[in-house]
Amino acid sequence: MEHQYILRETGEIINERLIADRTIDILYNRLREHAPTLFRALTSKRMSSMLGFLHFDLNLPMASHKGMRLLERMGVDWLECIAPEHRFTTPRQVFERQIRYQDLRPMDPNPEAIVSPADAKVLIGSLKDTPELFIKGKFFSAMELLGEDSPWCAPFAQSDFALFRLTPDKYHYNHAPVSGEVVDIYELDGSYHSCNPRAVIALASHHAKNRRMVTIIDTNVAGGSNVGLVAMIEIVALMIGDIVQCYSATGYDNPQPVVKGMQLAKGCPKSLYRPGSSTDILLFQQGTVTFSEDLRQNVGRWDVRSRFSSGLGRPLVETDVKVRSTIAVKRRQDSAGAVPLVATLVQTSPEAGL
Repeated sequence: MEHQYILRETGEIINERLIADRTIDILYNRLREHAPTLFRALTSKRMSSMLGFLHFDLNLPMASHKGMRLLERMGVDWLECIAPEHRFTTPRQVFERQIRYQDLRPMDPNPEAIVSPADAKVLIGSLKDTPELFIKGKFFSAMELLGEDSPWCAPFAQSDFALFRLTPDKYHYNHAPVSGEVVDIYELDGSYHSCNPRAVIALASHHAKNRRMVTIIDTNVAGGSNVGLVAMIEIVALMIGDIVQCYSATGYDNPQPVVKGMQLAKGCPKSLYRPGSSTDILLFQQGTVTFSEDLRQNVGRWDVRSRFSSGLGRPLVETDVKVRSTIAVKRRQDSAGAVPLVATLVQTSPEAGL
């Protein structure tokens, strides 16, 4: 089935070229059902690392797989890169590239603006009044995302959310979406599943089950974004072997591991995904933010074909956003509520026409 998203800058509807779609179908629909042991083996850390090496580290001795040709083949704008094109000799080097984000990913100076943590396709919504979310696949169960024993489950029980899906061609540094103090950071173990929409649909709970890093940021501090607690959840995917915490206050200089008590400045690089595809989820405490109007309008459009759907069968449409671009602002007392049309994300048969 076709999957489309909206390009934020132009409003254009784009047909996504899904990588390994047929393989994902075999893995997540046939093997998962008929050979669960093999399915678990293929989504293990060892297999994920092996797949990552074969796809991203193998340096083929052909000029057509290096430099400019490699960048073009992976759909990367080499003019954004800090390193010159001849330095790129493997897909991993392209995947982990650094860019001139200060110039090419401008940021709204409004201190109350919340920004995208990544170049990604985003879905927005709310967990308020959606208890069926836990029953229908646990796709966005705050308890499972944050850890069942986590003290942070209660503050985010009815949170608004933004889900960012990174594809392999994207710039894979995550940037801080808000300014504030890190009050907790921890890792939860799990499997390595794909973030192809077909896999998301076939295994709707996989975002809760994948290995992930949880960072809790208190923004109600001096110099903070003043929107309460924000949870940033970085989730590994197929061929992702690691999430490297490497916060840099200036450019990519002097990267530091993210630890409790650290002050994060909005828009600065926070972490790096190892090659593959991956997902970020932001959770905001209920009533603290208002999502950007274009994202609110796009998510419920009927004229865009999406593999994601709501509990009422409505398409849930992604918008392609740039890192450091505004996705929400602090909510005023008289502002409208969160996106009301997005009731829940549920699993849907890949054959079902959305």
